[in-house]
Amino acid sequence: MEPACIRHSELPHTTALFSDYIYHFDRVSQFYRWNPAQLESFSQAAAGVDFPIEHRAALVQVLAEQNGPSPALELLAQPGTVVVATGQQAGLFSGPCYTIYKALTAARLAERLHASGIPAAPVFWMATEDHDFEEAAHCWVFNAALQPSRLAVAQRPEHASRPVGALPVDSAPLEGLRTALGGFPFGEEVSGWVSEAYAPGATFGSGFRTLLRRLLAPFGILFLDPLGPGERRLGAPLLRRAVERMPELSRGLIERSTGLATAGYHAQVHLEKDTSLVFLLEGGRRLALRRGNTQFTANGRQFTAAELADRAESLSPNALLRPVLQDYILPTAAFVAGPAEITYLAQSAVLYEDLLGRMPVIVPRQAFTLLDARAEKLMRRYRLSLPEFFHGEEALRARVAATLTPATLDRALEAARSSVDDPLSRLRESLLGFDPTLAAAFDTSRRKIAYQLSKIQAKARREALRRDQRAQHDAAYLSALLLPQRHLQERFYSILPFLAQHGPDLLPHLYQSIDLDCRDHRLLTLPA
Repeated sequence: MEPACIRHSELPHTTALFSDYIYHFDRVSQFYRWNPAQLESFSQAAAGVDFPIEHRAALVQVLAEQNGPSPALELLAQPGTVVVATGQQAGLFSGPCYTIYKALTAARLAERLHASGIPAAPVFWMATEDHDFEEAAHCWVFNAALQPSRLAVAQRPEHASRPVGALPVDSAPLEGLRTALGGFPFGEEVSGWVSEAYAPGATFGSGFRTLLRRLLAPFGILFLDPLGPGERRLGAPLLRRAVERMPELSRGLIERSTGLATAGYHAQVHLEKDTSLVFLLEGGRRLALRRGNTQFTANGRQFTAAELADRAESLSPNALLRPVLQDYILPTAAFVAGPAEITYLAQSAVLYEDLLGRMPVIVPRQAFTLLDARAEKLMRRYRLSLPEFFHGEEALRARVAATLTPATLDRALEAARSSVDDPLSRLRESLLGFDPTLAAAFDTSRRKIAYQLSKIQAKARREALRRDQRAQHDAAYLSALLLPQRHLQERFYSILPFLAQHGPDLLPHLYQSIDLDCRDHRLLTLPA
């Protein structure tokens, strides 16, 4: 089955800014530097990367320490090589599926750029500095019966405000994973990979990196952990400059937010006059800073801008500054991002221009909903499309029931509607000529007749579904797979159960299925 394309504008919670970015770039071009749909954007962005030799050498050294030798690293060491960057928070057991889709999109784009004469290496930025423990410390998988299972690491009080990537994974839910995946052909193998990655002593960052390196080994992706001391030294000059120029940067961001609102969009990241663009890393914690006229405050302590600038290696960027820091450390020509990232990059563009003087092409990651052979068969049988799942499982069951109602009964009900429609219309005309008040009363009765016929039809469909228990199970199966708990599959499930079901060839298949010229969400049927 060829992938079925669904426009993002048909999906729930799609913002107007993201939709226009991918389908009507002319409407948002004032907020971004490059049009991702134009091939010349990539060559022009690559030509604008002025990357000092000594900076490249230091970058290659720290990447070698984290990744070891590889052809991608050898390529990156060459002058003129650019980076296709992407990244994600260090989520438990690889996080949601879209983490993998980001990485594969970056690798595929680097391959295309290289083939076009632009040497490029894919780099995955692990957002280990983030301190949202609740988001990072759980994942969802499913078993062979399509029953979702939440796997999580319990939070301790001492985890508060600490960068998640550096925290140890206490009591990793490996047994729960084995239980969930045990009924799949490759369940034991996949569980073994995860057990090795999250061996005793592993942190959220190291486990995430080890597992992703195993899964993505064929695609030549380099991994960068910004908590490493080498990376902190590389990024310090930009963070120092950001602190020194914070008042001007904040004014520019607030003006951009106003410009977005004027254009009919919303600012993804809310800003106030005292918002700081950096956190302070101290004692293993990531402390929020508030900015006053001339000082910054954290936990009641005050710092001048000069004092913070002197501690640049101990600073951590906020969501708007983080991509700019990434692309200061890396010679980035293209950045593969998700929908939310693309919207806040409209704000970050202000920081790119001021602090970096360049900006990469922002490329939407590939978006998939994966089907197995059974799901594809059921979709065809019940004539379903993905948007029909967005109204909930009850509505889906009604839709399935509509396909189960005997055709003769449907025809009989429609015939009943038709047989009464014309006589009732003629009767109304006669009543209208005789007494308009009687015609008005008749309209009420006519609506009741139509309602009763519709009610009978709905009851017939429910009865057909009740009689076909298999169809009820089919509706539940499809809902659990395609839109679990009313979330898009790629934002809910980990890739692990799909690997356990379909085996190691799944990721090469996804890689080959990536279409860089397609901006839509796609339903992809996996080979049996």
